[in-house]
Amino acid sequence: MPTHTILQISDLHLLPHAGETMLGIDTEYYFHRVLDHAFAANPKIELILVTGDLTQDPYLDCYQRIEQKLQTYGIRCICLPGNHDDDALMQSALNVGRVSCNKQTFIGDWQIIALNSRIPGKPGGRLAKQELDFLEDCLRAYPDRHALIAVHHPCLTIASPWLDAMMIENSNEFLAVLHRYPKVEAVTCGHIHQVVDKQVESLRIFSAPSTCFQFEPKSLEFSVVDTAPGYRMIRLQRDGGLETAVYRLPEALSGLRPKADPY
Repeated sequence: MPTHTILQISDLHLLPHAGETMLGIDTEYYFHRVLDHAFAANPKIELILVTGDLTQDPYLDCYQRIEQKLQTYGIRCICLPGNHDDDALMQSALNVGRVSCNKQTFIGDWQIIALNSRIPGKPGGRLAKQELDFLEDCLRAYPDRHALIAVHHPCLTIASPWLDAMMIENSNEFLAVLHRYPKVEAVTCGHIHQVVDKQVESLRIFSAPSTCFQFEPKSLEFSVVDTAPGYRMIRLQRDGGLETAVYRLPEALSGLRPKADPY
């Protein structure tokens, strides 16, 4: 059966200047390494999905460097914002060539709907009424297309209290919309810098690891671990089936200093 292969990357946290480090990590170096590894292992990738926190502190030059790297692969790339991002700068720098901030993308018999869960100036997430209305408009307009929903913040708790405090505040409202449309197959997110994969009724809900440092699972407070950076591959099937798995760089994260500076 024909499939469409999507590469999901998340939480790049690029810094204002190439070569700068955070927590001892050169985040831009690992952004490049993760992409190169993914394409070497999966040459049939049709679309790149970037699920937020492209930068640590949003600067136009950061987004331009990201755009230049993404363009090298010559395929469509969809970027959505995280809590560390700036919507206006993203719109300015990431709507060039094959790279865009499109909120609705069609691929085969599927639609990918990208939502903005940012609350300006806050780390947590919420889906504004206009986002929920947009979501429902897309689902209502294309009832025969399978749907993958992409958003930065998670819509479920993950047994990590400090991160759970930042989940989508109105997740119940969000999930209620999704459950009204049987063609919604899955929700994917970023933000949590770790891998979650759950089944909630008919929905599969999962996350992507960060392309730089990872958060310690089930931690009470901020804590990072040297688990290798990674990415998620998503394969969409014509009948609505979905296969997905996470892959990581073959080497451990190098240089991590967990207490070097605040996240």
